[in-house]
Amino acid sequence: MLITAGRILTGSGTYLEDGAILVEGATITAVGPRTQLAVHAGAGEVHLAFPETTVLPGLIDAHVHLVFDGSSDPVAALRASDDEHLLSEMRRRAGQLVRSGVTTVRDLGDRNHLAIRLNEEIGIGGTPGPQIVSAGTPLTRPGGHCYFLGGEVSGEAAVRDLVRSNLAAGAGVIKVMATGGGLTKDGPKSWQSQFSEGELRALVDEAHQAGVPVAAHAHGVDGITAVVDAGVDTIEHCSWMTEDGFGLRRDVLQMIIDQDIAVCPAVSPHWQMVPRVFGEERAKALFGQVREMAEAGAKLIAGTDAGVQRTGFDRSLVPALAFYAHLGMRNDRIIDMATVHAADALGLSSSTGRIASGFRADLLVVDGDPLADLNALQEIRAVIAAGHAQEPESGTDQS
Repeated sequence: MLITAGRILTGSGTYLEDGAILVEGATITAVGPRTQLAVHAGAGEVHLAFPETTVLPGLIDAHVHLVFDGSSDPVAALRASDDEHLLSEMRRRAGQLVRSGVTTVRDLGDRNHLAIRLNEEIGIGGTPGPQIVSAGTPLTRPGGHCYFLGGEVSGEAAVRDLVRSNLAAGAGVIKVMATGGGLTKDGPKSWQSQFSEGELRALVDEAHQAGVPVAAHAHGVDGITAVVDAGVDTIEHCSWMTEDGFGLRRDVLQMIIDQDIAVCPAVSPHWQMVPRVFGEERAKALFGQVREMAEAGAKLIAGTDAGVQRTGFDRSLVPALAFYAHLGMRNDRIIDMATVHAADALGLSSSTGRIASGFRADLLVVDGDPLADLNALQEIRAVIAAGHAQEPESGTDQS
């Protein structure tokens, strides 16, 4: 397949003008000027021409839960569904994601390894969807945050056993609920810690021995400090909560930066609603903390928490990215958060997140210039996932 376009994003904030991409199967084999690559294309090569558009790497949503339905009560919907119904709905949500330009997701907790099953289906070409890096069953304490997903453990031996079980099932990341969370109404509060120092270190050790990263759900200041000390790879939410409000610790933030721990704030596409829901002062504090982390040099990555309350999967990532523009971040850095930086945090830096020879052919084609106007990411002309071109509106596979 030969893809030509007016602009190709080949690096952070860097365009190749009038460029071309050669794709063989699921892999990019060459990137360069259109005039040079066109002569190397075979006579029968499929040619997708987008002369007035921009091609950039397919987007990465680093925090989703495909098992949840994004309704006002996703937990009730989960409990009312058997696994086969859930898997059917997850297929539909995966299609929504890929048609909106998201070609890779990190699923941070499901039931009975359904996201791993779905990724296998997508990988053999039977189901349209993004590449899924799945955590399998998230670890939580008995009665803890998201206990209804089946990951209740207590003690270092039980922690190691569940990590091994997830790895054996094919998990590409291990997820720990280091603090409580709002989705679990009958669980601990969001700022309350759930695991001991020894349990967290055992979890990280077991995952890292297998070469698999650890993602830690952590809202509370104490929980954030504990997972940094334990050596996790990413922190989800990282909202610096205390019982009385918020309290970003600059010494801990510096440790996050020094240890190259990525932070996924998991911003909702409906972030403008935060002041109305939580009040102006709390919203100002929350937004200000993300800005402070960004300005200090923390590696932020993009995620939406799709699946939780009122957060769906259809075109949800780009409105969430607008939050970072609201904070004053440059568009090139925001796009990096949803491409190259996210790929690095997911352990995929050598295979996706960039348009380069040898990388997966995950591409998003949009009208306009997203470096000048982030809203151009919503003007989708085509999505190519693992070399399969798909019309975003019809969902019809063209490969």
